[in-house]
Amino acid sequence: MNTRNLVSKEMTAEKLLGNTEYQAICYGGYRTQTREIQPTITEIKEDLKILSAMNIKVLRTYNVHYEEVINLLKAITELKKADENFEMYVMLGAWIDCKNAWTNLQPIHNEESERNAIEIEQAVRLTNKYPEIIKIIAVGNEAMVKWATSYYVTPNIILKWVNHLQNLKKENKLPKQVWITSSDNFASWGGHTADYHVEDLNKLIKAVDYISMHTYPMHDTHYHPVFWGIKENELQLSEKEKVDATMIRARNYAINQYDSVVSYMKSIGVNKPVHIGETGWATKSNEHYGNDGSKATDEYKSALYYDLMREWSNKNNISCFYFEAFDENWKDAANPLGSENHFGLINLQSQAKYVLWKNVDSGTFKGLTRDGKPITKTYNGDEKALWFDVKTPNSILKN
Repeated sequence: MNTRNLVSKEMTAEKLLGNTEYQAICYGGYRTQTREIQPTITEIKEDLKILSAMNIKVLRTYNVHYEEVINLLKAITELKKADENFEMYVMLGAWIDCKNAWTNLQPIHNEESERNAIEIEQAVRLTNKYPEIIKIIAVGNEAMVKWATSYYVTPNIILKWVNHLQNLKKENKLPKQVWITSSDNFASWGGHTADYHVEDLNKLIKAVDYISMHTYPMHDTHYHPVFWGIKENELQLSEKEKVDATMIRARNYAINQYDSVVSYMKSIGVNKPVHIGETGWATKSNEHYGNDGSKATDEYKSALYYDLMREWSNKNNISCFYFEAFDENWKDAANPLGSENHFGLINLQSQAKYVLWKNVDSGTFKGLTRDGKPITKTYNGDEKALWFDVKTPNSILKN
């Protein structure tokens, strides 16, 4: 048997997470302004070949109630059949909502949507059908953080479903080596204010196989700018040096949030892996983060943040599910320049953003296409044109 194929069959979450040979990313393959149009198996195969060429081998998904996830699993299966050396694994998300979420009724945060049970049941069915691909199940996405006012649930609801899945493993109704987690904001994991430090959270931390935490310095640039700006002793630096210094502080800000989760976990007597389920940096915004706000979003800052986070997480054997692989403009369909549409490393015109220009130059994408188009560079590869859109932050920080 091919040794690579043997590795694929025996791969587990424990071996994947923190392994620098298996880089991770958040994936959505939607090409249009609506999720009513599902990405096809053919389209997803294009995406998978691009990501595999970048040495990305673990994908995070968010829900199981659209065809996209089934098409993704079929696409991976077909690529594995065509090439026994092809490897791609999935962290399968099961979406969790509170009662009355996304309706005109008042959300009831300590009661859950009836849909949750269906979501979990489908996640179990898919994991049992594709055990060589699905290695992690995440119960909920930012489902406990209180600013998710439309749908968040109290930790006891996430705990209920995590315990359910852990029990299925004990009963041999789910592969024993599948890891169970919930993927949520650092505050939800106890890394911020004391109002999150409840006993059900402590029980949840003890119940999951590892913690999947989110950190978004970009989002915080407009209301918590302790790291965002130019220090007084940096005013004589070049514009590039000013931006570089600011982005290093943004990286350190993310590390501090990671460390705060680890610290809380250890304070309750738990010591288990903590990985980054999401972090990212948008390249465009006409909101708080754009030129009329904190001036955070452009392709240079996004590229620098990506490289800094990959460097740090790889050095420390932390998996970083970077958000995200490709732009998806259904996320803010009413506002084309909304930041949610522009977190991808590759845009909807099949152009690699600045972070991947070096990959284009080195031939990483040679012979690969997205929607039939070869992968080219944004700005036609003109770095001077790119820098025209790079703005330094407004605020002056005390040294």
